[in-house]
Amino acid sequence: MTRVISSTATKAHAKRRTQRFAAGRLIVLSLAAGILLLPYIYMLGFSLKPADEIFAGGLSPIPEQFAGLSNYIGALDREPLLRYLLNGVIVCAGILFFQLVFAVPCAYALAKFRFPGRGAMLGLVLFGLLIPIQATSLPIFIGLAQTGLTDSYTALIVPFISSVFAVFLFYQFFRTIPDELLDAARLDGCSEVSIMVRIVLPLTIPAATAFGIFSVVSHWNDLFWPLIVLRSPELSTPPLGILAFRSEEAGDSYGELMAGTVIITAPLVVAFLAAQRRFIEGISLGALKG
Repeated sequence: MTRVISSTATKAHAKRRTQRFAAGRLIVLSLAAGILLLPYIYMLGFSLKPADEIFAGGLSPIPEQFAGLSNYIGALDREPLLRYLLNGVIVCAGILFFQLVFAVPCAYALAKFRFPGRGAMLGLVLFGLLIPIQATSLPIFIGLAQTGLTDSYTALIVPFISSVFAVFLFYQFFRTIPDELLDAARLDGCSEVSIMVRIVLPLTIPAATAFGIFSVVSHWNDLFWPLIVLRSPELSTPPLGILAFRSEEAGDSYGELMAGTVIITAPLVVAFLAAQRRFIEGISLGALKG
């Protein structure tokens, strides 16, 4: 009887300790999330404030006088923000499409086939992760300029259609697929193309969603490359469009500037919330595991 009581007390103590640990972890994560979200909260708050209230220097993001409607209408009137959004969608969708077309077969071959030079190719993929776009931007720009492809969608998409990060990520994911599943398909008479289309691609959806989030966020927010290759304002991507907005306004209307920034960043927030479940699923299935 004493042992039963002691065991029950020990379990109760362990349960309380686990609950305290979970509560402490939740508090820490909430504080960290609040700190990370603080700039966005102020951005949204400033987009709803009149100019005199912004320059008053208050720390509260909550507006005393609501000027959100005039700020958002003014932002849409002063700059073609919807055109910038369309450009961002075209560029990001084009880049993501070609990255998946090239990365999935390459990663599948590296993960599931055995052939001479496989280790060297995988080493080159890992080495490619260490090379930033800034290191190759000059020769790529010269090549585009000599072929007359600058100041176009092609110049924004082509340099990024092959992603070593995508190859490595899908390689890690394909390693988690049992070889027995693919061998069973081969015994049933499926060709490698059929296995890729009917078995591998459906399993790739969570990993593709996870990579898609990384790719879209990276290229949607990219200012470096569009600033180099674009000259026409009508081709401006969202960050470049905001830069033009800021230059035109010369800092006189921060409310409209913040409203434009909210409009530009809203699609990313909506897209992430819509793909959140698939994104978490892709992570948990081993898409980023070693």
